[in-house]
Amino acid sequence: MFREDTIAAISTAMSDGGIGIVRISGPDAISIGNEIFLPANQKKKVSDMASYSAVYGHVVHHEKTVDEGILLLMRGPKSYTGEDVVEIDCHGGVVVLKKVLETAIEAGARPAEPGEFTKRAFLNGRIDLSQAEAVMDVIHSKNEFALESSMKQLSGGLKRKIEEIRGKILYEIAYIESALDDPEHISLDGFANHLELVVTEQKEKIDHLIETAENGRILKEGIRTAIVGKPNAGKSSLLNLLVGEDRAIVTEIAGTTRDTLEETIQVKGIPLQVIDTAGIRKTEDIVEKIGIEKAKETMDQSDLVLYVADSSRPLDENDFEIMDCLKEKKAIIILNKSDLNQVTGEKEIRTHISKDMIVFSAREETGLDELYEKLEEMFFEGKLSFNDEIYITNMRHKNSLCQASQSLSMVLQSIMDGMPEDFFSIDLTDAYEHLGYILGESMGEDLVNEIFREFCTGK
Repeated sequence: MFREDTIAAISTAMSDGGIGIVRISGPDAISIGNEIFLPANQKKKVSDMASYSAVYGHVVHHEKTVDEGILLLMRGPKSYTGEDVVEIDCHGGVVVLKKVLETAIEAGARPAEPGEFTKRAFLNGRIDLSQAEAVMDVIHSKNEFALESSMKQLSGGLKRKIEEIRGKILYEIAYIESALDDPEHISLDGFANHLELVVTEQKEKIDHLIETAENGRILKEGIRTAIVGKPNAGKSSLLNLLVGEDRAIVTEIAGTTRDTLEETIQVKGIPLQVIDTAGIRKTEDIVEKIGIEKAKETMDQSDLVLYVADSSRPLDENDFEIMDCLKEKKAIIILNKSDLNQVTGEKEIRTHISKDMIVFSAREETGLDELYEKLEEMFFEGKLSFNDEIYITNMRHKNSLCQASQSLSMVLQSIMDGMPEDFFSIDLTDAYEHLGYILGESMGEDLVNEIFREFCTGK
């Protein structure tokens, strides 16, 4: 899994810019720096530089200047990868960055694989696997709250919680094994009662982390929000208003939207995956029927439904069908077209369904602030500050936590059934190992490689 060679890659975006960075890491990083970088002060050499220092000079290839820039040196183990690292800050043009990288490779480095710098940090023990995965979460954060959550994991917040739980479990495993090996000096009398308390406490901590996974998914991916309603109720107008541009076609012709249309927006920092759907109504049009079925499927799979009702028209069987689908969903009813003569109001809606309701006018753009406040209230209980809470945003972490929780449930069942202590040890060890998968302990090479393959090259 670990290759003791020197790697190099462009670590900034491949586009024209003011600055670009070529990163080199490995046992020959400093000697390669010596070969390809000439400090402006000719008395200096890269190999003589102190760690965490920088020098101005030129990148050279066969005695020809490639670019000017600044070389940063970070000696291992106190570097990002835990190895000697050289970073060359040069101009950000695509051509010049490629030339600097080619120069480093010709001097003895090899092209880094996707995520290989972070993979080396993990393999060198500088970070655990949960922190490594948090690196990509930080890079791909879609909002400030996702960033905050990712930074907590990157700084070891999840690691500390998992290590604390594993420490408690390991102590009990060790006690059982010691007592079984030396029953004359270590007694197990009353141990089952003690173990039940410890396991129950640790299982509650694990289950709490599992419960955060839904909010963690929303933080990471956004609230999947379906806009539904009859044709011409104002669904596409609402989408355009939320997005801030004419993203969807708006006409007086019913049934204009035949397929779903998705946009990602932010409301008070919360990302919404807004999906405009086909108008739901009885129709004989084959294509429209397909769009309506897709609308219903989208509504069923969404975290939140915005049901746009046309308050200028009476309710009909299409509205009733939509409201029946919403009874078990998180939904906000938007009484649109409040600028027209009102035929349907809150009273008529509430005889069929009880959901949060907003009087709205897409044409006059009224009711939008109330909608934003309602969204904030519905999700995260109106509080968008997470304090020291750790949110599980990774499905692999959630699965491992669920398996650990199940193993501890089996321990509690064994205690209730009066089973021998060695049965406790088996399931406690399983829970310990499942939690270890989150940190990257006892993991196969294939899984580790698969995780880092998702990283960008240069990170």
